This record gives sequence, C-alpha cells and structure tokens, in this order.
Amino acid sequence: MGKKILVVDDEPKIVHVLRGYLESAGFQVAAAYDGSEALTAFRHEKPDLIILDLMLPAIDGLDVARAIRRESDVPLIMLTARVDEADRLIGLELGADDYVTKPFSPREVVARVRAVLRRVGGPEATSQSLAVGEVTLDLDKRQASVAGLPVELTLTEFDLLAALMESPGRVFSRMQLLDKVQGYAYEGYERTIDAHVKNLRQKIEPDPKRPLYILTVYGLGYKFAEPDDA
Repeated sequence: MGKKILVVDDEPKIVHVLRGYLESAGFQVAAAYDGSEALTAFRHEKPDLIILDLMLPAIDGLDVARAIRRESDVPLIMLTARVDEADRLIGLELGADDYVTKPFSPREVVARVRAVLRRVGGPEATSQSLAVGEVTLDLDKRQASVAGLPVELTLTEFDLLAALMESPGRVFSRMQLLDKVQGYAYEGYERTIDAHVKNLRQKIEPDPKRPLYILTVYGLGYKFAEPDDA
C-alpha cells in the first residue's frame, strides 16, 4: 500500500481533484473539510503527510498546525490563497515543511508530496553523525541533541541544520539552502529559510537573539559556526 496523505480543504472540488491525482500517483488519501475534522482524521488515520489549507472553518488552519505540531512531526504542506508573505511565514514558523499558493497545479502538489516524502527517508545507510560545539546530529536516526539533551526538529529543520553543519564556516545563500532542503528553489520562496532559521535558533541556541551556532552573514545568507568558534 502507498503512503497515506490527509488532504484538508473546505472546498470539496479541491479535495476531489487532489484525491484523484494523488491516488493516480499511488497514494492512499483521507480527507477532511474543516479544522475539527482535520484533527480527528489526523489522530485516527495517522497519515504519512498532511496537505493543510490555512483558511478553514471551525478551527483555523494555523491553529490546526499548532495542535498537530504539539503531538507529531508528521510532514505538513500548506495550501494558501493568502498573498501576504507574512501569513506564509507564520505557517512555516509553526513547523510546516512546504507551502503551495492557490491557484496551483495538482501535478505540482504531487511533486511536492513526493519530494517531502523522499526527504523523510533521510540518508541511506550512513550511520554518520555531525557535531559542532554542543550540537549533535545523528543522520542515520535523524535525531538531534544539544548538550546531550534531545531536541525535536521538523523534517525541514533537521535537513537545514544538517546542510549547515556539514560545512561549518561556509556561507550559504537562501536559495542554496532552499535547494538543499527541498530539492528545488524558486524565486520568491527563499525567505522561507528565514522562518526555519528562526525556529532552529529557538531550539538549539542558548540565547536565540545572540546566536552562537547559526550565524547571519548580512547580504549573503547564513553559515554554521566553525568548531573553534562554537
């Protein structure tokens, strides 16, 4: 059986179209049409990935994302008709892994689903770990720790941190990081990296306002501190 995808949108036509394309691609599909149904389906269906509209009745999509993230790190792809970048960044800061702006191509959504699920598998048979300062990543088990204590990271947060830690001191542009964590990079999407960096700093830095590990290189992008500096 294929991976199970939960599609949450209050427009039945959108759910119907996505169901058709996803099932044709070999996925199982569960559906919900408001925020309350979404949380019920999430807990009972145990999907491998959730496609979540932000504009939902009963419970807003952002509140649904918050509730899901309190319980699970299941991959989230947001659907949004909101054109304000700040709205999209709020969703990413809540732990979403990707977003698609309406109107969208159903084929693009399927491609995004496949890309995110490929990343869930992580590196193949590496048993490799990365460590800089008190931050350690086990790439095989996809586990992170700071000063020996486990830290819960979303899929995208883990991949972003791994990309930075694999090359301490190297400066990456936002577009380079976007390509590394998602497998593609589109103009206009690069600022989403800022939201993920903000989340990571909250989780791994002793003082997120004065980061020791993930450093901003103004006008260029980000880098991870070299071992002697961390």
